[in-house]
Amino acid sequence: MLHVLILAAGLGTRLRPLTDSIPKPLVPVVDDSILAHQVRFVRSLGESILHINAHYLASQIEKSAQELGFFKVWHEEELLGTGGPIRRLASNLDVDELLVLNGDCYCSMDLLSFLESARNSSSPVALLGRDFSAVNTLLIRDSKLCGIANRFATQKENARATFSGISWYSREALREIADSERDIRDFWQRLVEKGTPPAVLPMNENSIWIDMGTPAGLFSAVKARLAELGQKNWIDSEIKSKYSDISFGNNVVVHTGAKLSSNIQLENALIFSGANLKTSGIYKNCIVGENFFWSLE
Repeated sequence: MLHVLILAAGLGTRLRPLTDSIPKPLVPVVDDSILAHQVRFVRSLGESILHINAHYLASQIEKSAQELGFFKVWHEEELLGTGGPIRRLASNLDVDELLVLNGDCYCSMDLLSFLESARNSSSPVALLGRDFSAVNTLLIRDSKLCGIANRFATQKENARATFSGISWYSREALREIADSERDIRDFWQRLVEKGTPPAVLPMNENSIWIDMGTPAGLFSAVKARLAELGQKNWIDSEIKSKYSDISFGNNVVVHTGAKLSSNIQLENALIFSGANLKTSGIYKNCIVGENFFWSLE
């Protein structure tokens, strides 16, 4: 049986103050939380056993995980990095293979194709890479990892990619991760140096992958979800009935608990609960919440 681990213990610092009271995986993306969207994404694989780690505002993560049908929430009293949670899970359970996802990404792609390619790659670990020239730190030779920029390199690369945060680990690999390898890149480096490098598989061109750890990334995910729903905007029913005289523009999301003025215009705007838009005018290309205003221009 496939086990899936969603890494969700981070502090969400790039989205503060939004994440002062809510962990990043529970931030809503239009009609549901980031975490709920990821679970929907993983369910495309069919039956699997879901795990999640938690540290910051862990009780909220645990409550949501229970509602979403997770098998186990792995609490971290101290942050264990990216390798520690994988090592701990594999040390406590008999796992044949593990799919790992970062807890702050919005994805829409053929995940089953990646999984099948990973299984057939002859590598103990497979990483899903995407071409993002501004980062592209994975050094690749013949579809195998040969280094990480500014970290190590064993030979000259003939391709580069950015790690998507989606990876696959075989039973063999899970048994080999050391306690000291809390940064999973240390484990990848050891695999490269011993001659069993991770495979780096390309992301399909029609895939959607969005890092939601920044305001700009969060808004990109909102627009992707609206497109997926076939809607130009999404207004909470309570808001819609209370402010029926407001004309909502394209790419507008307004959550319950927001306070609006009838003399405002919204366009490309994400309005969270607690926002207070009592000043008349145009709110465009922005994210607004309780005590914060982020311009996306």
